[in-house]
Amino acid sequence: MTNQKTAVTLGSFDGLHKGHMKVIACAFEMQQKHGLLPLVLLFDRHPMLTVAGKAPDTVLQPVLRDELIAQTGAGKRIISFRDVKDMTCREFFEKILIGQLNAGGICCGWNYRFGKNNEGGCEELRALCEEYGVILEISDPVDFDGKPVSSTRIRQAVESGNIPLANALLGREFRYKQTVVDGQHRGRLIGAPTINQRFDEGFVKPKKGVYASITVVDGKEYPSVTNIGLRPSFENEDFRSETCILGFSGNLYGIDIEVRLLDYLRDEIKFGSTQELSAQIHKDAEKSMQIFENRGENGDVWNMGTAQG
Repeated sequence: MTNQKTAVTLGSFDGLHKGHMKVIACAFEMQQKHGLLPLVLLFDRHPMLTVAGKAPDTVLQPVLRDELIAQTGAGKRIISFRDVKDMTCREFFEKILIGQLNAGGICCGWNYRFGKNNEGGCEELRALCEEYGVILEISDPVDFDGKPVSSTRIRQAVESGNIPLANALLGREFRYKQTVVDGQHRGRLIGAPTINQRFDEGFVKPKKGVYASITVVDGKEYPSVTNIGLRPSFENEDFRSETCILGFSGNLYGIDIEVRLLDYLRDEIKFGSTQELSAQIHKDAEKSMQIFENRGENGDVWNMGTAQG
C-alpha cells in the first residue's frame, strides 16, 4: 500500500486512445486540486483471455503502453485479473482501491464496469465513493465523426488500412516495436537499409500493402516506407513488416525498433522484374517523404488528400 493518497484511473487502457487519455488527464487534475498521486491501474492480461479464453487483437503492445504511461508522469500498478475476477464490487473497492492503492480519488470512463460478471457500473462506484469519502470523476465519451472513440474502431481502421482514422482516434501514430530479423534487403535497391520485423501473436494485423511510415532509431525519427504482408515479388509467405529507412545508414539487426504508420500508399504488387520493383520503391519513397514532411500534429495527414474514406 502506498502512503500517499492516490488518484486511481480505472479502465481497460488497451489502446491508450483519446478516451483513455482523457481519464488519465482527470487524475492529474485531481493532483493539482487535491494533491493526489496519479496512478493507472492495469491488469496483467486482457480480462477476456480469462473469461472466454480469447481476447480481441491488441492495438498497442504492453511495452509501448508502459512507455506512453511513463511519459505522462503517472505511476502504474499491474494486478492479476485472476485475483480479482470473482470479487464483488465492494470487495474490489475495499481490498484493491482502498486497501492496496490508498485511493483518495477515482477516475473512470462513462461505460466503466467492475465486479464479478461486470455486475457494477458508475452508479455502484459512485455509492461506494460517497460511503468512503473518495472523490469520483466520470469522463464523458470522446467522439470522433459523431461516434465514440474505441479500441474496436481503431482495430477496424488498422485492418482496413485507414491509418489516418486510426491515428486520429489514438491521438498519435499507430505503432509497433519489434526485433529486427534477417530479410531480403530490398532497401539496397534505393540505397537505404531495410529492417524486417514479425508481429506478436494477438497483435492487430494491418491491411497488406505499402505504407508511409516513421522509423525511430536512437530517439530520432526517420521517414520510411513500410511493406506489410507476404511480399509477393519474393514468394515469401511469412507475414511481416519490411521497412526501408530513408536517410539512415547502419545495421539494426537484433535491435528492437519502433515503426509508426502514417498512411496507406498502395496494395501489394507482384513485379515482373527487379527494375520494376526498384522504380516503384523510388516512387513510394518520394511520396512517403512528402507525407513525412507535411504531416500535422500527431502524424495527422487528413488534409493532405491521401486519407481513405
